Amino acid sequence: MTKVAGYKKSIGDRIFNFVNYTLLTLLGISTLYPFIYALVLSFNDGHDALKGGVYFWPRVFTLDNYSRAFENPNILGAFKISIARTVLSIILSVFLTALLAYAISKKGLPGRRFFIFFFYFTMLFSGGLIPRYILYRNLGLTNNFWIYVLPGLYSFYNAIVIKTYFDGIPDSLSEAAEIDGCSELQIFFRIMLPLSMPVLATISLFVGVGNWNDWFTGEYFVTKKELIPAATLLNKLLSEASFESSAGADGFQNINEALQMRRNVTPESLRMTFLIIITVPILCVYPFLQKYFVKGVMIGSIKE
Repeated sequence: MTKVAGYKKSIGDRIFNFVNYTLLTLLGISTLYPFIYALVLSFNDGHDALKGGVYFWPRVFTLDNYSRAFENPNILGAFKISIARTVLSIILSVFLTALLAYAISKKGLPGRRFFIFFFYFTMLFSGGLIPRYILYRNLGLTNNFWIYVLPGLYSFYNAIVIKTYFDGIPDSLSEAAEIDGCSELQIFFRIMLPLSMPVLATISLFVGVGNWNDWFTGEYFVTKKELIPAATLLNKLLSEASFESSAGADGFQNINEALQMRRNVTPESLRMTFLIIITVPILCVYPFLQKYFVKGVMIGSIKE
């Protein structure tokens, strides 16, 4: 038997590893650097940043950008809307999608093939923006908070992902539960859901990120300022042509205050600050879900 400890890498293996690690490192840096650059600009004096040369750390450190950003009268309300829609969407969407996935995973379900084809076929086509707006308006969802939650209650793609995971759970568990007198709902809640935490965490992340970053719904279906989510507010700020127009729209009516703000805060620095404010909360969710991506909860659950 060959001893792994005595194995020596050839020159070709070393060259391959060096090139591989170098390319992956460069790829990681190129992916991470835009976020680092935005973070640096958000902590740098806006007037100083206009001179250029700010790349990896703030040259003139300041918190004026963040203090000015949180003085925006709409930012706290926008965050409340984003948090509420994200939490509700995760809970309702994952639960209902998991129910659908469990139903179509049962081979004895009457009309199973028809239901799968029906959901799949409707997933391929969309009526377009205008029919969707007319539908939302007739349902009373325009300028309504529930427009952020109800249209995305289920995703057939996510249902297929969860169904595939359910198919990997041994039927012996469900059969044993049925012998013990468990109903389908008891099997779903007590067996299927606890054993499916990795896929449910993944789907929760998909739904959460999608809702948190969704600016389209608030832009085209909502006109009330108090219902605008954070992503839509950020998009509006990024679309402003000048800082004066943004300041006037957001409550900075005092000319002297606006002039004083221009000395330290620029449109670019304020935009980078809002970008960081919007991005950081969703990044904080990843560590709590990471363990489900690397942990196999099915290992040792049953032996056949």
